Amino acid sequence: MNMDSINSETSSSSSEGNSQKNHDKLPKSVMPLKRAMNGSESSNKMTKYNSPLQTRVASPCTLNPPIDSDGLSWPSVGARKRIEQTEEESKAREGRIAEAVKTILTELGEDTSREGLLETPERYARAMLYFTKGYEDNIRDVIKRAVFEEDHDEMVIVRDIEIYSLCEHHLVPFFGKAHIGYIPNKRVLGLSKLARLAEMYARRFQVQERLTKQIAMALSEMLRPRGVAVVIEATHMCMVSRGVQKTGSSTTTSCMLGCFREQQKTREEFLTLLGRR
Repeated sequence: MNMDSINSETSSSSSEGNSQKNHDKLPKSVMPLKRAMNGSESSNKMTKYNSPLQTRVASPCTLNPPIDSDGLSWPSVGARKRIEQTEEESKAREGRIAEAVKTILTELGEDTSREGLLETPERYARAMLYFTKGYEDNIRDVIKRAVFEEDHDEMVIVRDIEIYSLCEHHLVPFFGKAHIGYIPNKRVLGLSKLARLAEMYARRFQVQERLTKQIAMALSEMLRPRGVAVVIEATHMCMVSRGVQKTGSSTTTSCMLGCFREQQKTREEFLTLLGRR
């Protein structure tokens, strides 16, 4: 055996030993994720985390079709139960939420029997059901008969659509404006429906990145246009009022599909018209 072979084996053994030592030093919370990223255990471990990263094969990444066969868009596990519930079941759901809120208020040190808080749990339950009403929206009911055949192949933009949503990480609001553009392929959508589409997806527990993509992909699925572009600018209360508390900060996200992704000039025209090149 020559010296090069010995050095190679020594280096390999040393590397494996160091790797095992570093592996042993990792926090237990990191260990499953690290093993999941190493290959053979990938699918089983990542399923545990319910992460879309395990199947990223194309951009934009998505696990499910934008619109289900029954018209729901990316429904949550309990979305259909909520839609199909009876009036009695709806009241019972509202009551359970109110009881949970009462428990939270008590644990925070409040007296739920004082005048100002007497009906707060019930008010909060109704408010949360409204803030998340997007789960119950069927995209066919939102769009209705507002898709029209039209001989137009130039850019259509609706900008400054106000959106209000709830951050799914802290359950506090984020709000801002959405700008939606597309280039038709013989089909156009009623302008107000673009705003309704944004509202439908915003009225759920969200992250801004996913909200941006959902609007773009749903519009692309409905119209089959030459391209779709969505930009959202929002302020997140989880960043402004807690944590780093950086007031005045805002977050901008975008999703470009079709010719907006493939053609730089088209993308630049869209951003220029928004004044954000």
